[in-house]
Amino acid sequence: MLLLIGYYIVVNLITVYLMAHDKSQARKHGRRVPERNLFLWALIGGSVGAIIAMRVWRHKTKHMTFVVGMPAILVAQAILVLWYNGTTGH
Repeated sequence: MLLLIGYYIVVNLITVYLMAHDKSQARKHGRRVPERNLFLWALIGGSVGAIIAMRVWRHKTKHMTFVVGMPAILVAQAILVLWYNGTTGH
């Protein structure tokens, strides 16, 4: 369980970093982080970090795929966790 919590923290920190880096690069007209990579990190557990970064840096807040997609990923992940815990008794 501790390993899973550590994984979740690391993935979310990386996701926050990627969102912040992408925002910085957008301001400088530099090389951006591909949107598919941001979604991939959200899908593997970084959805909370992505949502926090979107609000803190006001990044991707005009892109409906992010405004709707990130919370949808979070809800789907929460449902999976609740389902898993219900089926395994944890």
